[in-house]
Amino acid sequence: MSAQLSGVLTALATPFASEGRIDDKTLRRLVDRSIDGGVDGVVACGSTGEFAAMTGAERRQIIETVVDQAAGRVPVIAQTGALSTREAVELSRHAQDAGASVLMVVTPYYEPLTLDETLRYLRTVADAVDIPIMLYNLPGATGVNLDPDTVGQLAREVDNILYIKDTSADMGQAGQLIHRHGDVISTFIGWDSLLLQAITEGAAGVMAGTANVMPAELVSIHRALTSGDLDRARAEWARIYPLMDAIMSAPFIPAVKAALNATGFPVGEPREPLLGLDADTTARIASLVEALPSLTAAH
Repeated sequence: MSAQLSGVLTALATPFASEGRIDDKTLRRLVDRSIDGGVDGVVACGSTGEFAAMTGAERRQIIETVVDQAAGRVPVIAQTGALSTREAVELSRHAQDAGASVLMVVTPYYEPLTLDETLRYLRTVADAVDIPIMLYNLPGATGVNLDPDTVGQLAREVDNILYIKDTSADMGQAGQLIHRHGDVISTFIGWDSLLLQAITEGAAGVMAGTANVMPAELVSIHRALTSGDLDRARAEWARIYPLMDAIMSAPFIPAVKAALNATGFPVGEPREPLLGLDADTTARIASLVEALPSLTAAH
């Protein structure tokens, strides 16, 4: 088992070269950008990383690259959920062998499963590996919400289910996870703009795609909150909130990439069928990036 995860985890974007292939060199630089910014872990092949538009071979390539570049400096969380149980098991075993610290497992996201089918899938994947599992609750994409009591029961039954990323955007639900079941599972909030509320509530941390863009800023706010300096945290949050809000209010993956491009860190466009942002939104995000000089100095 790895050391206990906590803090700010970057849901890494995936840079693509002009012809659409994975840009391995820029991905390595992006890992370094987050680690240099002080984050507590990096996530390979999450939703921000566009895993759903990739082949299995590409997902394996990214996980191997991120683990190699992180080189033990921070934990690597590998998202290994898939449309079939068999593929999820294969990806999970590969990620464990590649050196991932934790596996994040989204439930199948095309045909909504029953709760019994969902739990069987999660138990089967967890039983296939030896390292910690992070459940990935993403009801907007999967059609299934893992309610807090079900999560608590699952964590009590399966020894290596230790974490959950809750992307329901429901702080009431997150509060129940934290307070009812914090003895068996650590909750990470997967909605970037809820960082302040989440850490104040007692979440173990946040998983943020915006940490690609502003890792040091999110880490500083997290550290202020955990040290009890709410005034500093709120002041720093107010400074970055316009950019955070602009990214969260736009289509998220293209917005993260537009913000990174605006910092002078080119990561290309999303992979189709996703398209880049319209010109007005791109310009607005770029102007907000320019208003935070530390971001353009960080690449």
